[in-house]
Amino acid sequence: MITDTSTDLDMLRARMAAAIGGRMAAHIERLGWSAAQVAGMQRARLRALLARAIERSPFHAARLAGIDPGQFDLADLPGLPVMTKAQMMDNFDEILTDRRLTRDLAEQHITASAASPALLLRDYVCLVSGGSSGLRGVFVQTAGEYAEFAASVMRRAMAAFLASGGRLADGLVIGIVGAASPVHSSGLAAATASSPPVRMVPAPATLPTSAIVHRLNAAQPPALIGHASKLAELAREQTAGHLRLRLRAVTSISEMLTTEDREAISEAFGVPVINMFVSTEGLAGHTDPGGGVFTFASDTCLAECVDEAGRPVPDGTASARVLVTNLHNLTQPLIRYELTDRFTPAGGSAGGFLRARVEGRADDVFRYDTASVHPSTLATPLLRAAAVREYQVRQTPRGADIAVVAESGLDDSSLAAAVEQSLRHAGVTEPHVTISRVQAITRDPRTGKVRRFISTDASSA
Repeated sequence: MITDTSTDLDMLRARMAAAIGGRMAAHIERLGWSAAQVAGMQRARLRALLARAIERSPFHAARLAGIDPGQFDLADLPGLPVMTKAQMMDNFDEILTDRRLTRDLAEQHITASAASPALLLRDYVCLVSGGSSGLRGVFVQTAGEYAEFAASVMRRAMAAFLASGGRLADGLVIGIVGAASPVHSSGLAAATASSPPVRMVPAPATLPTSAIVHRLNAAQPPALIGHASKLAELAREQTAGHLRLRLRAVTSISEMLTTEDREAISEAFGVPVINMFVSTEGLAGHTDPGGGVFTFASDTCLAECVDEAGRPVPDGTASARVLVTNLHNLTQPLIRYELTDRFTPAGGSAGGFLRARVEGRADDVFRYDTASVHPSTLATPLLRAAAVREYQVRQTPRGADIAVVAESGLDDSSLAAAVEQSLRHAGVTEPHVTISRVQAITRDPRTGKVRRFISTDASSA
């Protein structure tokens, strides 16, 4: 395995800053594009994606047999087969378009770079995600492809920053209360975005709230991004006078933002909340400040809102799932890839960009006598364990009972110890965790989803 250790983290940070900065002006310009301009880019990128997938991916060459990428149009997309995360993980090596890459190589790299970010084969970003289903996914892309994704995530905030008189050379400073490990997308952004155009001030959600408050008070970022549940906690700290931020913008990520939390956060920080949807699979969207409808970056990732039978749903109707086609990741082609999130298309005028409401439920925060623990505290050790395929975490008075669907080679006691250490670090006194092997995680018969985190409050409700 070749990992980018040339002159360590500083070179990686400089490379990512240059890559994102070089793309930002074009991304901001696209925000004002017409529907025809967006469709033109979608068509060109989709054809390039299909051509690469058919030429270099044995998995896609078989499933896309007979497709002529040069003649393919956007209207033809519904005729292609659907991908699932289970299919992706089972056929991982055959999906990748660089034949040097394998799942084993990616897993080794993820383990080695869990604490400090690095590039596989000097060019590839490797990320893991549990998603809303709890099924572990591994995602590989070049540094340039990741920079394209990062620019699609940050461009609206950057456009607002520039419109208010900010300068690209100075950079947009953002406090981020997200993942602690760089094998997660928000953790990678926090670890690598250290200079203009975007500088992140990391305050991982896995830290005790008091430590997060201390970091943010010391840094005084003008903008804040974090999990909805953590922002709600910080809003209470701000109201109590422990946190003393003067924010121009606050953005919720990763979880469903409840009306109650939205109002509390907005009142505490004095600015309306922006809601952001970001999936490791490549789909990103934002609401306006205080708004409830997301506008998605449809120039970089297509999203089809479909019912149980795979048919498009009309505006105002909640979908059963969303099928994404990532137009910027040519390394690991995701073509009509199934997300279990439910969107309600909103229609209206947004050029060629999808507008939709996101339906769903926030992961429950586990509240113990000595600490409130965000689900990512427990999820991170589980996602790092390559043998764990699915999981469900049930809160107990002193810790958690965790059911796992696992491949051979899992060390149950080491995994339990790792989760206990995360809980201890988050402020739980003498935590106790048990690991149970199961054949499958029980799913909701109405939605097909699994509830990954079950709190004591939810269990007794």
